[in-house]
Amino acid sequence: MPTIRGVSGPYRLYFYSFDCNEPMHIHAERDRMKCKFWMGPIMLASNDGFSPRELNRVRGVIQAYTDSIRRAWDEHCPEG
Repeated sequence: MPTIRGVSGPYRLYFYSFDCNEPMHIHAERDRMKCKFWMGPIMLASNDGFSPRELNRVRGVIQAYTDSIRRAWDEHCPEG
C-alpha cells in the first residue's frame, strides 16, 4: 500500500497496489474515517465519516501535495 511520504498534518494519503486499473486517485484517512478523491480533476469519489468541512481540508492537502501524489502513482503504476 504505497503511502505518500512527507505529508504534514493528521491525514495519511495512500493508494492500494491493485488500484492501478482505475483512474488516478488517492485515499485519505484519519482515525477511523476514510475518503477517496479522483485526481483529474480533484473530486470526491467516496466518503466514510468525514464531515463536509473536513473533506474541504483533505481536498486542500491533496491539492498541496498533487505533484508528490502524481509522482508516486506514476512510479507505482507506470502504465496507468
